[in-house]
Amino acid sequence: MRPNIIIFNPDEMRWDTMSHMGNPAAVTPFLDEFARTEAVSFRNAFCQNPVCVPSRCSFFTGQYPHVQGHRTMQYLFHEGDSTLLSELKNAGYYVWMNDRNDLLAGQVPGLMNAHADEIFYTGRGAQAPGPENPGIRGERGDKNYYSHFVGKMKLDGEGRNYNSDDASVDAAIARIRNPVSDQPLCMFLGLMFPHTPYGVEEPYFSRIDRSKLPRRAGYGTNKPKMEAKLRELMAMDEYTEADWDELRSVYLGMCSKVDDQFARLCQALKDAGMYDNTAIFFFSDHGDYAGDYGIPEKAQNTFEDCLTRVPLLIKPPKGEAVDPGITDSFAELVDFYATAMDYAGVEPDHDHFGKSLRPILEDRRVSLREYVFCEGGRMPYEFQCDEYHAVSGKAGMVPNFSMYWPRQNAQLDSQVHEKGTMIRDKRYKYIHRLTGDHEFYDLETDPLEEYNRYGEEIFAPEVLRLRMAMLDWYQATCDCVPRSYDMRMAPEMLWAKVESRCDPAWADEIREMINGGAGIALVNSKIETLRKR
Repeated sequence: MRPNIIIFNPDEMRWDTMSHMGNPAAVTPFLDEFARTEAVSFRNAFCQNPVCVPSRCSFFTGQYPHVQGHRTMQYLFHEGDSTLLSELKNAGYYVWMNDRNDLLAGQVPGLMNAHADEIFYTGRGAQAPGPENPGIRGERGDKNYYSHFVGKMKLDGEGRNYNSDDASVDAAIARIRNPVSDQPLCMFLGLMFPHTPYGVEEPYFSRIDRSKLPRRAGYGTNKPKMEAKLRELMAMDEYTEADWDELRSVYLGMCSKVDDQFARLCQALKDAGMYDNTAIFFFSDHGDYAGDYGIPEKAQNTFEDCLTRVPLLIKPPKGEAVDPGITDSFAELVDFYATAMDYAGVEPDHDHFGKSLRPILEDRRVSLREYVFCEGGRMPYEFQCDEYHAVSGKAGMVPNFSMYWPRQNAQLDSQVHEKGTMIRDKRYKYIHRLTGDHEFYDLETDPLEEYNRYGEEIFAPEVLRLRMAMLDWYQATCDCVPRSYDMRMAPEMLWAKVESRCDPAWADEIREMINGGAGIALVNSKIETLRKR
């Protein structure tokens, strides 16, 4: 019996938002216990692009963003593209998903139904109450205007702030408790939390002890142009350390709510008797600055661990070997695809670059990867290919009252939004850019990546080693040949080439071969065989 596959996917949750990863301010008791007793939690899991659409397109196919060009916010999957969801659906799984898309092209009618049997649509119920201080954003030029910070959220008459994530989790629980099919279940539950705006209700707002927050990364030296440009456009210079602490604490409170939601889903699986025969995957698509380098939210062409390093926890089905706890082994989110397909027992219908993490789940000491990679940004000629949350996909269309105006405008500068590729091993990180604005970090002495050491002679051998490893990776992954077979000649073209050599008695047989897709070599071989009779 194939196991159920549950994918719990918070948006913008960085790796160090969980207590068991060493953050003394984080409050995630269920995830901590889940990792201790039943699952393997990866300390070193990395996304392949630091924004949502390219990341999802990557981890749902096992392909890197550069392989098919899925590296922008506005190029999603179309007809004929397969994903883990469509592959499992075609293999007999009942696929349920909520409408947190960022994966399938919204303009194509019926496309989501090709990848899922059931889709839960949010937004039809009452809206959750807003912030306790509705004027906290202020006017343009005020420190909070582009901060994405809204603070404490109000409670409704039932003592809740019931948002679209709560509705999606409840809908998923309802389907678990009331199955409509005896097929194995594949459930993709994509949340908005802890994506900005930074706002959360009680008890999560007060659950985080502000005094326990770890040190925030400073501006650093020789950092990417994008970060300086964002600070300039966001105009948050008046933010005090206390302001940043409040933003960071609300963000951690949002992650604590995600922990509670995940606990509710797992309990529903247990109540329904489905938990044992279920592979559970908990991971985020990318991280969040959350104040590091003086920036909220994220950027698409910067690659610090706060953006690229993500939670990844996996519980295999009962009966499969598991060595629960934290592993230091490297993983990439493309490996999620390979692992889920492995446990489902489904053969992928396309080439991919993920590695099944099953050996690490069985023994946390196993290592499958020496390096991890991430990529993002654009080429100068791609002026309009990736406007970040742009209205109508046109440059300059985001109004200046949008919280995303600073990012969209920063991305209009091709040097600021220059394409970059990251390679990282256990100690060093190198980021390559065609302009020459490379980055190199010694993570052992500089874990917050504040000091770009590129150009220092002492690190030249390590830079060369990582650069060559990146070249090898690009060559190994630069494309995937489609598995479909194309005829080099149309049937009439092929018949014209062989007709003069065919005895009329064979003509129908040869034409049938040609119309059936046989190539010229096979047809010639058949003709020679017939001539020798």
